[in-house]
Amino acid sequence: MSRQPEPPGGGPRRDGTPARQAAVGGGDDHRSPARKSDRWKTAFFGIMALAVVAGAAWGLLGSSLLVVRSVQATGTPLVSRPRILAAAGIRLGTPLIRIDTAGVEHRIEQITQVRSARVSKAWPDKIVISVQDRVPALAVAQDGRFALIDEFGVIVRWVTARPPSMPLLASPAEPATSLRGSAAVRAAVAVLGQIPVTLRRRLVAVRAPAANAVEVILAGRITIVWGGPGRPAAKARELAALMRSNASYYDVSDPETAVAR
Repeated sequence: MSRQPEPPGGGPRRDGTPARQAAVGGGDDHRSPARKSDRWKTAFFGIMALAVVAGAAWGLLGSSLLVVRSVQATGTPLVSRPRILAAAGIRLGTPLIRIDTAGVEHRIEQITQVRSARVSKAWPDKIVISVQDRVPALAVAQDGRFALIDEFGVIVRWVTARPPSMPLLASPAEPATSLRGSAAVRAAVAVLGQIPVTLRRRLVAVRAPAANAVEVILAGRITIVWGGPGRPAAKARELAALMRSNASYYDVSDPETAVAR
């Protein structure tokens, strides 16, 4: 049997399928409008998302609504409010989001009398600064004056007379200006906090040639060799027992071999 030629153009095939429909993949033309609609929806929502992002960026960075209008900073006994604000360096009108709080904290902490600073954003238009002062713990005699230093050896201020309640750091190995970061000073302050409360009123001075060799001097030239800050409870118990002898020298640096003489 001879094969009949395919009809030209869009005539039907033997199986009844139009030739043009078969050529384009089995009659999927009815899906094209839906695909076009999906593309338009995707483009529309993409544009809307960009508009939202742009609006948010403008609100945070360019709008005058979210800028710094006030800086709340409470002065301390050692550092005045104007000095804190000057160190912070925050300009009114700066977008709040651009304020680097960590950087502001670092600048404020460069003030010698400031131990730590905390800076936070109070939306929509305020910066809040909280400052913690350094607390003097020891007095160091130098050049006819006294440097009051904190537990880190930082000079908080100079005075002409030692405050009665401030223990003297006797015979420091370094001048007061070189004690910053001293482990011996930190150990001395820690030991002073471990001495029994009944003895603290009699404190006169403390020696700290090393962090593990702290000595406390009480009124009446009574010396207590405390050693380092370790095992404070055991040392306090041994000291209480030894002080019944009314000696003038006590060594409790090793509670196991504590002695008095």
